[in-house]
Amino acid sequence: MHSKWQNVTAGIALAILVGFSLPVAAAVVLEIPDGARAGQHFDVETATSAYINLLSEEDRARSDAYMEGGYWLQLWGFLYGLGVAWLLLGTRLSARMRNFSERFGRWRSLHTFIYSVQYIIVGTVLSFPLTVYQGFFREHSYDLATQTFGAWMGDQFTGLLVGIVLGSIILTVIYAVIRKAGNNWWIWGTGVSVLFLMFVNFIAPVYIAPLFNDYKALEEGPVRTSIMSMARANGIPAKDVYWFDASRQTTRISANVSGAFGTTRISLNDNLLNRTSPEEIEAVMGHEMGHYVLNHGMKLTINFGLVLAFGFAFVAWGFNRAITRWGVDWDVRGVGDTAGLPVFAALLSVYFFVATPITNSIIRIHEAEADNYGINVSRQPDGFARSAMRLSEYRKISPGALERFIFYDHPSGRDRVYMSMLWKSEHQDSEPSIPNE
Repeated sequence: MHSKWQNVTAGIALAILVGFSLPVAAAVVLEIPDGARAGQHFDVETATSAYINLLSEEDRARSDAYMEGGYWLQLWGFLYGLGVAWLLLGTRLSARMRNFSERFGRWRSLHTFIYSVQYIIVGTVLSFPLTVYQGFFREHSYDLATQTFGAWMGDQFTGLLVGIVLGSIILTVIYAVIRKAGNNWWIWGTGVSVLFLMFVNFIAPVYIAPLFNDYKALEEGPVRTSIMSMARANGIPAKDVYWFDASRQTTRISANVSGAFGTTRISLNDNLLNRTSPEEIEAVMGHEMGHYVLNHGMKLTINFGLVLAFGFAFVAWGFNRAITRWGVDWDVRGVGDTAGLPVFAALLSVYFFVATPITNSIIRIHEAEADNYGINVSRQPDGFARSAMRLSEYRKISPGALERFIFYDHPSGRDRVYMSMLWKSEHQDSEPSIPNE
């Protein structure tokens, strides 16, 4: 449910801008399966199974295949990235890009910025075959995408522009730190990276997200009223609720509460508005408010800052060894030489690939906290269970324990339904479930 921007690179000039009016939420009625209805003989396991059994064998096989295929894509993406790094180094293309940047003035920061722009563009082009398969053709084959290829390319171009601006800035700063701090660069580099992540989280809701979608204030009505009521009750300083036209890109439901220092924004996409019941919307928004109130943005930034510190330390250890052996062949002068960025990127990708279970576990713990917060705020156990089942369109509903530990950055669908039904069992006397109509 949490709209995670886990890849920052994910064209206004090329985008197809479609005029649209305010959405009217579809009249979706919350239906509760017989085995999950409140009553004297309510049983958590039975109720959980009743929801899980809503998923047909065909749909379950489809979502399992999508999720398991994603595991392999993580491996292929990792290997593909290493191949791109080897190509840039082995052909000395990276060194030639550095030499080109050094033609412009005397300032090393300018050289770094020009090299970074080249690196991001070249890396994007070289990675395009995998990107187009994973982001366009595969999503369409599973009926999760709605864009034409031209519109998809427009968003990719916009993402590239954002990546060039933000990526070049952070790389320029990090290389300045590397050259200034010497052997301790990885400590200072971690601090700079954490501050940069905070900055991006601050500007993203207002300045980045609208580059990909149009945001409009949600019209007055029961949905807006319930969301604003929950926001006020939980101390969220948002003055309005916004919806955005994600349906022009995807069929997935999503929402978020993000921002800080006056940029806080409550947003939900039109798929959530039009595909789900009011109870589901309240449950999802309660979850997103949980992220905000529990300060998960800051906590995740700090947690990943610690993970990144070990990653930078690994890069510092491995870089000198790689350059000692292959530096002459690659024409890389040292850790402060931008031509060595592919080495830097390759070592960091190795580290994060190995650390996948750790990073996923960190996120999953925070997601579980938001689940618990959200259901207590919304008091919609069946709404939460239903929304969890909708996510089974692309998430394996019942993974094994090891599978969940390694690959899942959210609680599984079954875990979420079980949690909802456990809450319902403990509260059904005071909060009876809404009966089927």
